[in-house]
Amino acid sequence: MTLTPEQKQAVTTWVAAGDNLSAIQKKLAEQFQISLTYRDVRFLVDDLDLELKDAAPKVDASDVSKAQAPAAGGPRGNAPERKGFLDKAKEKLGLTKDDDDPSMVEETADEFDDLPPSSGSVRVEVDKVTLLPGALASGSVTFSDGVTGKWIVDQYGRPGFTEVSQPGYRPSPGDAQAFMQELSRSLQQRGF
Repeated sequence: MTLTPEQKQAVTTWVAAGDNLSAIQKKLAEQFQISLTYRDVRFLVDDLDLELKDAAPKVDASDVSKAQAPAAGGPRGNAPERKGFLDKAKEKLGLTKDDDDPSMVEETADEFDDLPPSSGSVRVEVDKVTLLPGALASGSVTFSDGVTGKWIVDQYGRPGFTEVSQPGYRPSPGDAQAFMQELSRSLQQRGF
């Protein structure tokens, strides 16, 4: 499709204003009664040698040393973080610290180094068949004080709890460490 110089100028103005391809597609339909597919709009912008302002920066994939680390906001930018399985598991185990503190992992590990082993034993059992959607593994745990729970590990390797027999329960730090160690050992034995 060939556009008139007036229409080309309008597209140039829209791109300069920061409009994305969807907005340009909609404006072409509303103002000029030109119906183009999203792909056609992409080609039009390329043909006019225009560059979208919100386009992702191009990265040279041939040299990984040039890759930049993601922004501090993560892949979702400044969107509020949703709690994943690992965050929920840490909360249930009482392992949470200030999320803004990057040394959380080291501090937690240092705390565990000074702790005596748990007074009892923590038993972790791995289900032979995992029937939960999105879970790589599942099973149950019995803490040293007799509180039980059901755990899963999702497809990203994040552990979490689906049930705990005592609402609001937080195991002792020794039990929490023993659970994570036993879970890791049990999953390694199964080939995870």
